[in-house]
Amino acid sequence: MVHLVFFTVAASAPLTVLGGGITTTFLVTGNKGTPISFVVLAAVLAFFAVGYAAMSRYVSNAGAFYSYLANGLGRAAGVSGSFIALVAYNTINFGLYGLFGAIFGDFLNTKFGVDAPWWVWGLGALVLVGLLGILRVDLNATVLAVLLIAEILAVCVFDIISFTHPAGGAVDFAGLSVGNLFGSGVGAVLALGIAAFAGFESAAIYSEEVRDPRRTVARATYIAVAFTGLFYALSAWALSVIYGPSEVQGVINEQGPGAVFGPLAQYASPMLADVANVLFITSVFAALLSFHNGVARYLFALGRERVLPEFLGRTSVRSASPIAGSLTQTFLAFVVVVLFVITGRDPVEDLFTWMSGTSAVGLVLLMTLTSASVVGFFRRRPSEEGVWRTLIAPSLATVLLAGVLTILVWNFNALLSPSNPSYLRWVLPGLEGLAAIIGLIWGAALRSARPEVYEGIGRSATQTNIEEQDEYVPVGV
Repeated sequence: MVHLVFFTVAASAPLTVLGGGITTTFLVTGNKGTPISFVVLAAVLAFFAVGYAAMSRYVSNAGAFYSYLANGLGRAAGVSGSFIALVAYNTINFGLYGLFGAIFGDFLNTKFGVDAPWWVWGLGALVLVGLLGILRVDLNATVLAVLLIAEILAVCVFDIISFTHPAGGAVDFAGLSVGNLFGSGVGAVLALGIAAFAGFESAAIYSEEVRDPRRTVARATYIAVAFTGLFYALSAWALSVIYGPSEVQGVINEQGPGAVFGPLAQYASPMLADVANVLFITSVFAALLSFHNGVARYLFALGRERVLPEFLGRTSVRSASPIAGSLTQTFLAFVVVVLFVITGRDPVEDLFTWMSGTSAVGLVLLMTLTSASVVGFFRRRPSEEGVWRTLIAPSLATVLLAGVLTILVWNFNALLSPSNPSYLRWVLPGLEGLAAIIGLIWGAALRSARPEVYEGIGRSATQTNIEEQDEYVPVGV
């Protein structure tokens, strides 16, 4: 379970969220209620986690959401969900290469005078992530665990400094007011906030690789949601406290991520600030690795079930990792990064922001459909989970997530800078809608042209024909 928690939390990467996501949210929106947004989102996702965890006891598949939709809403819906997921997880991965290249290049230039284009460092990270992706899961988990613990400690030091050195000499509680959240820029706040929970599916993705998926996946999911929501709310609040809710936007506009490292240098030591800066870089790298592994396993699940070309279902003889999916994800990332380089786009303002916003829409859409699939799944099958887990909680999650999705799409323009083309407001979130439609069409085509493949869509790896069983037995029993 420890490894699953590390993968799930590391996907959001604490220092990436604080130094990248939270600072960007304050900069773009100036919304004083940004800290409480993490608690609000965590509460919504807690309802989601109830049904999600319950279904994880019955369906174990490296495709997770894909398999859940297939078993709850139908096989064509499962294919549609898998296409949404591939766009969502690939886009956030692509965007992070832009962020990594920019911050790593800036650090080397500032500290050592090494000056090179951002894409040199971005592509270097891409190669390293690709190599780690074909190794064993436990080795990758060890790498992520070391990075995660170190950056959590760094963020904790920043939080302590902030609350012991508040602006004006007193801690301001404006960041914890829900009323402040639902003001200007709330759509951008929720979009960037949901990205902090982007590793939410990781526990179920690795369900085939743990000893007891029935208990492990559920526990890892609950721990990850609670930790992510509370820890990031506290850290966002700390950032507003040390500068003041009305001044934090201006400070970030001048210093960028330096708004986080400056207090460490001033009140602790310059060396600690440098260490935290390095951890910020490794934090982004940890997120890259986690999303890369998630995409590789999605491709593996789809290739194994022949929804996509069969070669994607191949695994490494030595490590048993999904090598074909890993290499495919590396290639896709390379193509996108190169395209942004050729067109002269900014690595953060364009690549990172565009891709993060697109991913956020896809993730919320996917979770909305998954909550609905939980209701459909248990409606047709007897279980011992109870009405709260199988109907009430997932139904509430469906409604709440649909509301969040509406706010995200309607306010998507808040994520774009004035220099970006206006049509991106609809094109970027529209990519997820297009993926959903193509997935539905492809699922319907498989039903007619390849019925044997269609019948195998979304099957649990541990149960051969779950729909024909008179009694639906939980995985691991």
